[in-house]
Amino acid sequence: MRCYTRGMPQKLSDAELSTGLETLPGWELRNGKLHREYRFADFTFAFGFMATCATHIEKVNHHPEWLNVWNRVTVDLMTHDAGGITNKDMELALFLETVAARFV
Repeated sequence: MRCYTRGMPQKLSDAELSTGLETLPGWELRNGKLHREYRFADFTFAFGFMATCATHIEKVNHHPEWLNVWNRVTVDLMTHDAGGITNKDMELALFLETVAARFV
């Protein structure tokens, strides 16, 4: 995957997306976004996952589209300014995976 330290993140190519998805089990492309649904033991675990992620998400200023219904958290990621999925989305997906593992 490309990594940019300055300027606007660039939309990933199809090959870069495919390679990135290989490292993110459970994630898929849906409607032009990285998509994942997490299932936790109950609402407390689902909400705890979201609350734990929130500080990092705010710090990196890259906010997911996510929805919580009882024990489920549905996440969609894309970089709107780039018009698609970028390395920022891949990095956030990896972070979410790391946090989710602590709540399962």
